[in-house]
Amino acid sequence: MTTTTSGASDAMAVAYDRRVDGRLVGVGDTRLYVVERGSGYPLIVLHGGPGCDHRMFGDYLDPLGDEYRLLLVDQRAQGRSERPAEETWTLERMAADVPALADTLGLGTYAVLGHSYGAIVALQNAVDFPGAAAQTIVSSGVPSASYLAEVDANLAAFEPVELRERVTQSWAREKHVTTHDEVATLMSDQLPFHFGDPLDPRIPDYELRMGGAVYSPEVLRRFANEEYGGIEVEDRLGDVTHPVLVMAGRHDRTCAVGASGEMAPRLPNGQLVVFENSAHMMFAEQPDHYLATVREFLDRVTA
Repeated sequence: MTTTTSGASDAMAVAYDRRVDGRLVGVGDTRLYVVERGSGYPLIVLHGGPGCDHRMFGDYLDPLGDEYRLLLVDQRAQGRSERPAEETWTLERMAADVPALADTLGLGTYAVLGHSYGAIVALQNAVDFPGAAAQTIVSSGVPSASYLAEVDANLAAFEPVELRERVTQSWAREKHVTTHDEVATLMSDQLPFHFGDPLDPRIPDYELRMGGAVYSPEVLRRFANEEYGGIEVEDRLGDVTHPVLVMAGRHDRTCAVGASGEMAPRLPNGQLVVFENSAHMMFAEQPDHYLATVREFLDRVTA
C-alpha cells in the first residue's frame, strides 16, 4: 500500500535516502535490509504487502524515535533485502526471521510491530515464538485467511462507483504482476479502498511520503496465487504468552474490525484498540492517536 516513484515523489525519495542509512543484516540463509531511526527500547517494524518495503511507513513513525530504536525491515526477498531460494518465501520463514534478526543484532528485550501483511507476520511470530519478543503490536491484521472473504463483498459495495472497477481490477492484477511499475500502479489504485474516505485529501500526501519504495513483483505474485501464505493461527492464539496490542480501523475494508474483535479476547494478554475514524491506514488517518497508542503500550516495558 504505497505508491509510484515518479515526479515529486522521486525528489522526496532522494531526500529520504539522505536522512536514513540502511544496512544488510544476516538472518541465517539470507540478509535483510534494515533502516534504523532513534534509540532506546528496540521496536522491529514489519511492512505490509507482500511485495512492499519499509517505506510504506514513510516518516509517520519517526516521532517514536525519541524513546525507541526503530528497526524498519525489508522482509525476506522484498525491497532491498537479498533474494534467497524461492521455496523459503513463506509466512513461517518471514516470522522466523524476526528472532533471528534480534539475535544477530543482540537486541535482548524488544518489541515487534507489524501492519497489514506485516501484522500477519508479527502474529505468526508471536504464536511460533511465544515470549521471544517482550511485546507484539498487530496493526490491521487477521488471524485467519477466512476473514479475507469479506474483501470481495466490500469491493462489490465500494463507492464511489467510478473508483470501484479500478480498485477491483487492482486486486485481480496482483496474481499477474511482473514489474516494479506494475506493482506501484496497483498499490496506488488500491489506496482509496484503504482509507475510510476514498477521496481523502491526505492520500496524495501519503503517496509522496511513501515515495521511492522498492517493490517485489515476484513476491506479490507468489503470495497472491497462494492465498497469501496460508494465514491460520486462530486456534493457536492461546499459546502467546507476552502482551499483544491489537489495533483496528472501524471502517477497514481489508482486515475488518470483526477479525480483531475475535482475535484480542483469545490472546491471554491481549488488548484491543479500535480507531473510530480510520479504515486500513490508521497511522496516516489518525497519526496522533496511533503514535500515542503505540507509545502507551511500549511504555509498559520501558517504565
